[in-house]
Amino acid sequence: MVSQEQRRRQLAREKFLRQQQRRTQARRKSRVRNSVIASVLGVVVIGSVALYTTGVLKNDDDKKTNASAEVTPSATPTSKAPDPCAKPAAGSVKKQSWKKEPAMSIDTSAQYTLKLATTCGDIDVALKTSAAPHTVNSFDFLAGKGYFDHTKCHRLTTQGIYVLQCGDPQGTGMGGPGYTLPDENLKDKSLKNNTYPAGTVAMANTGQKHTGGSQFFLVYKDSQLPPSYTPFGTIGSAGMKVLNKIAAAGESTGAGDGAPNATVVINKATVGKS
Repeated sequence: MVSQEQRRRQLAREKFLRQQQRRTQARRKSRVRNSVIASVLGVVVIGSVALYTTGVLKNDDDKKTNASAEVTPSATPTSKAPDPCAKPAAGSVKKQSWKKEPAMSIDTSAQYTLKLATTCGDIDVALKTSAAPHTVNSFDFLAGKGYFDHTKCHRLTTQGIYVLQCGDPQGTGMGGPGYTLPDENLKDKSLKNNTYPAGTVAMANTGQKHTGGSQFFLVYKDSQLPPSYTPFGTIGSAGMKVLNKIAAAGESTGAGDGAPNATVVINKATVGKS
């Protein structure tokens, strides 16, 4: 007999497959449309979209995906709203990988804070150290190595679930640190009725147990999800304003799941002991 937990995971996988099919169809239509517009107007629109194959959470990665997604070749393309974020700081993403999870080096009884200095503003996250020690230790390690610096937040979801996804140096949804983390804190008291409340920061995964890496998502509105994604932090009020500004700018496909229209780049990520 299929258990409730197995059924929830099955539903999550089925939802991912449906999302993947819709985004694949949208990409095909976008490529055909761009080709026609280029031949008529002499304008080349370059869009880069990549799927994140991680359970419920997949992703897109280029903020410049075609802004005229609903425009026919004979119509005049409409312009996107102004980008609400600043230009990224100078620098490039480091290519780094490790074979195993870093040794525990944090004080699990202490309080830690993750600061994401982004092009859209600072997002401060109070980390749940004692409840998710492996995850917090990994973030402390990766941030110290500059792993997240200059990386894009590659996916914004505005329908069904409401999250901004970050943490992939490749910007494709396929990247990771080379090791995986155990699931933690899945019985957090904040996760009621299969809902991740606004302000939650949690790990993305492949839909299987213990497959978290470096990718994580920030919830800007209560989102229905099975408790399968390690919740390891809570965003402060100032950070929520930044996150809502990013969400208000929308995503690139018009289908509710794509690269954010805002230029969301983590200029610098730091973990500090409170």
